[in-house]
Amino acid sequence: MATGQNRESIKMALDTLRANKLRSGLTILGVVIGVSTVITISSVINGVNTRVNDWVTSLGSNVIWVFHMPVIGVQPTMEQLARKKMTIDDALAMRNLPHVIATDGGMQHVKAQFRVGDVSVKYNGKKVAGTILSGSTGQVSLVNDLTLLEGRMYNDGDYDRAAHVCVLGHDTWDDLFGSESAVGKEVTVENELCTVIGVVDKLKQPFGGGKNRNDNQVYFPYTTLHEMHPEDKDIWISVKYDDLKNKPLVQEEIRDLMRVRRHVKTQDNDDFEIFGPESISNLWGQITGGLVLFMISVSSIGLLVGGIGVMNIMLVSVTERTREIGVRKAIGATRGMILTQFTMEAVTLCSVGGIVGVIVGALLTWIIYFLPIGLPATLSTLWVLTGLGVSCAIGLVFGIYPAWKASTLDPIEALRYE
Repeated sequence: MATGQNRESIKMALDTLRANKLRSGLTILGVVIGVSTVITISSVINGVNTRVNDWVTSLGSNVIWVFHMPVIGVQPTMEQLARKKMTIDDALAMRNLPHVIATDGGMQHVKAQFRVGDVSVKYNGKKVAGTILSGSTGQVSLVNDLTLLEGRMYNDGDYDRAAHVCVLGHDTWDDLFGSESAVGKEVTVENELCTVIGVVDKLKQPFGGGKNRNDNQVYFPYTTLHEMHPEDKDIWISVKYDDLKNKPLVQEEIRDLMRVRRHVKTQDNDDFEIFGPESISNLWGQITGGLVLFMISVSSIGLLVGGIGVMNIMLVSVTERTREIGVRKAIGATRGMILTQFTMEAVTLCSVGGIVGVIVGALLTWIIYFLPIGLPATLSTLWVLTGLGVSCAIGLVFGIYPAWKASTLDPIEALRYE
C-alpha cells in the first residue's frame, strides 16, 4: 500500500511539474546549476588526475632524483640556493651502489622564447626556435624510459670524446625533416654542426592538448653541451633502481654516499635533496584538494538557492491546494498520507533537477573534452551518483516543512478556504 501511495504521489508531482512548466523550471534551476557544476568540475579533475598519473609514470619507473635544492612545491631558501651544485661525477659514483641499475646526470640550456639570440636549430633552410638543449650521459634513455623512433642514443664513447652528435626530439625532427629520416644528417645548433644519430618519440604531458614544449628538444652528450655552454652549472641526477621495495635502502645509500662526497659533517643536515615522482603526485593532490573545496562551495550555493526555491514553491502549492487537502482529509486521508504526498512531490521536483543537472554536466564535459585545448575530462560515476543523491536530499530537507504544514491543516478550515 505504501508503494502504491508513493507512486501516486510521484505521479501527482509530475502532473504538477507539467501544469506549471515555467515555474517548476525556475524552481529547480538552482539544483540544476549545483549538480551540473559538481559533474563538470569533478569530470575535469578526474580526467586531469588520470593524465597526471600517467605522466608521472612516464617520467620513469623506480626513479629517484637528486638535486642541490628542493624544486617541487617548495620555495627554496637563500641557504638552499647557495648550496654547492651537484656534479656529473656524483652521478657516475652512484652507479656503483648495489641496487642501482642506471644513473644519469644532466643539464638543460634554455633561453626565453621569441627574442633575439633564442636557441634555434637549422637544417637545409628550415629553422626551429625555442629549442631546449639537454646534456646527459649515455644512460639517459634507460633512466627516463625514452623511446627512439629511429637511430640510437649516444654512448659512453660519444660522451668521452665530446662528440658533436645529437638526438632530436619529436617536434624538432618533424619541423625540420617531416617524414624524412634525420639519421646521418647534419643540423646547425647555435652555429655548431652536429650529426643526428637518433630521434626520440613524443613525450607524455600531464594536461594534453597542443604541443609539448619538451618535444622541441635536442639531446647531446653532457660533455658536448658543457663545451658549448660551460656557464650552466646545475646538474640534475636521476637514479633508476631495481625494485620498489628497495627504495628506502637506495635513498639511504645515496644519502650516505653524497654526505661523504660533499664532506657534510655528522652533526649537519644534508645540503642536497632526494625525492621522486611521488612528490609531483603529492603536490597535485594538494592542488586538486583546493579545486574540490572550490567545487563544493560553488555547488553548495546553487543547491542552497535551489532548496530555498523548492521550499518556497511547495509553500505556495500548499496554499493553492488547501481546499484539495481538506477534501482528501474529509474522505479519510491521514496526516501521514498528506505528509508523504507533499514530501514526495518535493523530492521528485529536486530529482528532476538533479537528472537535468547530470545531463547538462555530461554535455559540458563532452564539450570540454573536444575543445582544441584538449583538456582531459572523464565523467565520474561516483560524482554522478553523489549529485543525484544530494539533489534528492535537498528535496527531502527543504520539502519536509511545507509537507508538515499541509499535513497539519484542519480539514474543516481547509474546506472553507477560498
